Amino acid sequence: MDAPVTPVAIDNDHQNPSKLLPSQKNTSKGGWNAAIFVIFVEMAERFAFYGLAGNLITYLTNNLGQPVAAAAKNVNTWVGVSSIFPLLGAFVADSYLGRFKTILASSSIYFLGMVLLSLSVSVIPTHSRKPVFFTALYILAIGEGGHKPCVQTFAADQFDETNPEEKAAKSSFFNWWYLGIVTGASVAIVVVIYLQDNVSWAAGFGVLAGSLAVALALFLIGMKKYRKQRPAGSPFTRVAQVFVAAARKWRLTESHGSRGICCEDDRVRGQTMGPKLVRTNQFRFLDKAMIIDNDDAMRKSRNPWKLCSLNQVEEVKLLLRLIPIWVSCLMFCAVITQLHTFFTKQGSTMSRSLGPNFQVPPAALQSLVGLTILIAVPVYDCVFVPIARKLTKNPTGITMLQRIGIGLFVSILNMVVAGIVETARVNTARKHGLIDTPKAVIPMSIWWLLPQYVLTGIGDVFTIIGLQELFYDQMPEEMRSIGAAAYISIVGIGSFVNTGIISVVQMISSKHGKEWLGDNLNRSNLNYFYWVLAGLSAINLCVYMWISSAFEYKKVEGYDEISEGKELEMEGYSDVRV
Repeated sequence: MDAPVTPVAIDNDHQNPSKLLPSQKNTSKGGWNAAIFVIFVEMAERFAFYGLAGNLITYLTNNLGQPVAAAAKNVNTWVGVSSIFPLLGAFVADSYLGRFKTILASSSIYFLGMVLLSLSVSVIPTHSRKPVFFTALYILAIGEGGHKPCVQTFAADQFDETNPEEKAAKSSFFNWWYLGIVTGASVAIVVVIYLQDNVSWAAGFGVLAGSLAVALALFLIGMKKYRKQRPAGSPFTRVAQVFVAAARKWRLTESHGSRGICCEDDRVRGQTMGPKLVRTNQFRFLDKAMIIDNDDAMRKSRNPWKLCSLNQVEEVKLLLRLIPIWVSCLMFCAVITQLHTFFTKQGSTMSRSLGPNFQVPPAALQSLVGLTILIAVPVYDCVFVPIARKLTKNPTGITMLQRIGIGLFVSILNMVVAGIVETARVNTARKHGLIDTPKAVIPMSIWWLLPQYVLTGIGDVFTIIGLQELFYDQMPEEMRSIGAAAYISIVGIGSFVNTGIISVVQMISSKHGKEWLGDNLNRSNLNYFYWVLAGLSAINLCVYMWISSAFEYKKVEGYDEISEGKELEMEGYSDVRV
């Protein structure tokens, strides 16, 4: 049946620390001493991304002369592509290059794209700027593809789950990781957008290019401190093997024509052996892949396309369980894309004076989201979790799915509030006779938009961080980069969903009078659009609650599972296999 697994030499630079025996661990590598370098790298990259994305619609409408709806679609498309490319980057990292090399290569591409973007708004001739600008944007998207799925997973890999101190540090890692990148994004929104609006676009983009150069240097400085994993080959091959083997044995059952099930896992030489998963009852049609028939029993080594191990089958089940969650969170990401588009255009029509000589850039209000997160994450970690822990007896306070669900509800509330504020803005314009003067400043303070920005931040603290944790924790260990990419792709597909909703709304509204999302926001019905998003989000929340009620969390042998969805405490993982 299974071929014996030959012991291999351990290289701490290319091994998951949780799979090492205590005598084999190099304590000089990994931990916060290594992760801190990666966090600073991600902060710089987020500084660059949000310094560009936060004010991109302003450049497209004011400098390239695009209509508001077209510019919003272009922003959504670019954000969407930037969030889908990580699926390819994760595959390359997990299968061929490894996370370290992928981050290094993608960071270099990202830096070159930002340099080209800076040149496109400065030295490139005016008639050629538009194609060069969009070329640079999608070079940046390629860089994002390798960077996004690997950097968070690479940082999390620096913590050893079998070391009590590092396990405790890792339990709050995702909160503080997100806090760090929000800091980078918030600084970009305040500083870079001010430069873009008041100095020049070249100066703003030049600062972003400089931050990426610093990030690349920091990443290389910490090179000797990192724990690195060797790529394990295509994880999709193992997934495909389960489906093929199950299809070939679709007539077999464990009670008829079976010689037992295959419980042992074998990997090629040098690959990491993951923890043993407990058998579950969901997707039982896949269990046929591990049934041993007479042909399998006669073989000296198993055919992986005909017989799969229990662990391999359960890994595929983990993936299948996450797909409905992924789909049910798309609407949340369609809502938060308003942050970079219509929220900013709303603010541009309102009174932005702060003192006699200073005008608040409309895109700068996005920093309020970051400020909200900077406040909310410590409150969540230090206040909410201890209180919830006493009530639920759950070490993490609430489960990951409960956390995500709360954020989905907040997104509904966000769109309702945004629609109410937009109604007040339009009524103010009508009252002062400015309804047909789209470039006039409406005598209504931009700070009326504060609630929708704050609600966006609160929603992120629950849903975005919850998704990060879920797609790291519940993925097979060899596919965690792909798990990070899958979480990121929710943002990308959500952007495309929003673009589709805009197109449908424009098409239907134009047939019944006027378009809801015209260039003159005072004559538009942006409030109706927000309420449509609120209604769709409410339907989506109901679907999510139904899906999450049937979700079954990963179960690992050697762990004491307190209850479903709660943190798993290690009792002693003694059968470490190499």
